[in-house]
Amino acid sequence: MSQFVDEVNLNARGGDGGAGAVSMRREAHVPKGGPDGGDGGSGGSVWLVANRNVASLLAFRDHPHRRGESGKHGHGGRKHGPSGSDLEVQVPEGTIISDFDGRVLADLVNEGDRFLAAQGGEGGKGNARFLSNRRRAPAFAEQGEPGEERWLRLELKLMADVALIGFPNVGKSTLISRISAAKPKIADYPFTTLEPNLGVVRVEDGLEFVVADIPGLIEGASEGRGLGHQFLRHVERARALAVLVDLSPLAELPPDEQEEILLHELGAYRPELLDRPRLVVGSRADMPDATAYDGRTISSITGAGLPQLVGNLAEIVKEGRDAEERPEGFIVHRPVPEGIHVARDEDGVLRVHGRGAERAVALSDLTQPEAMAYARQRLDKLGVPKALARAGAKEGDEVRIGTFSFDYEPDHTSS
Repeated sequence: MSQFVDEVNLNARGGDGGAGAVSMRREAHVPKGGPDGGDGGSGGSVWLVANRNVASLLAFRDHPHRRGESGKHGHGGRKHGPSGSDLEVQVPEGTIISDFDGRVLADLVNEGDRFLAAQGGEGGKGNARFLSNRRRAPAFAEQGEPGEERWLRLELKLMADVALIGFPNVGKSTLISRISAAKPKIADYPFTTLEPNLGVVRVEDGLEFVVADIPGLIEGASEGRGLGHQFLRHVERARALAVLVDLSPLAELPPDEQEEILLHELGAYRPELLDRPRLVVGSRADMPDATAYDGRTISSITGAGLPQLVGNLAEIVKEGRDAEERPEGFIVHRPVPEGIHVARDEDGVLRVHGRGAERAVALSDLTQPEAMAYARQRLDKLGVPKALARAGAKEGDEVRIGTFSFDYEPDHTSS
């Protein structure tokens, strides 16, 4: 079974926030100690972190769930609950993070790039935080906020300087084994390579570059034939292309037709790939009765032409790196947190959406008049009554905010 996985789903869930405590100070000789309930701790968040020592997304294939640690509840004596620890999940460099609607949220290109996959919930405030001139002994606290949870799509595009392109059994694996320390599986039958291989090539002037052995393409790969799309995605980040054509007498097509088909598939998949620097190389030139070829030729078995090829590749890689504009940091596409908005469900219920509104009613005991008055005040400041009126709310309509529901009255936020 292949140990290289480049597409997975991830379920990330931040830890829940701890609840605030309801407590009154009770000590001898302190007749009016007042509220002393501590706050709950915040939940830990889930972060995705690019790590060059991670080679694939295999760790998510059978275990797609990642959870942040939940915060602890507050206690009396103004003792706050400890926050939960963040969870850092290591992913390979070149991991693209998308939602299930196909929107790209982040592209973790470099070592250490981080993306907040799921935010931990905030801890609830203890009743000591609600003390005011009007509320001398608040008997309510705030519940902890649930952690954010969502499904994400992770896709790996290998980070390579040079991509080796060619039909199956053209000698790509043998070539990468000769010019680098990589040890790919090699055999004399088509589709020996079922997963990309990476090799680091070092030249005399100290330059190092990464070569990716992309599994053999076939005609129709750009349309998804075979495993075309899975293989072609790993070409996208390469600075240069090395197109290998088979000079063996066993090749089904002449070298020129092989090149034409390969370039057609690349252009059909991503037209911009044809603008990348590329070398076309005749492979397996050592075979008896090899096809005559007017261009670069190599033999990975005898080593003929390999030093010249490595030198040519090093030149175009260096030119590509010098011309490349590297951005400072990396771009994270994350939706802006939403405000307050109201939508009517199919059953006619008006549902108020928005983190602020849900936090306003997340109190331990809304049967307390003081707690209800506090929640109403918070909702008024957030503009919830106006939003309900704009949404066409009528007297008696049911309104839901999180798990809390009430009947709408035109002059009040709750009945």
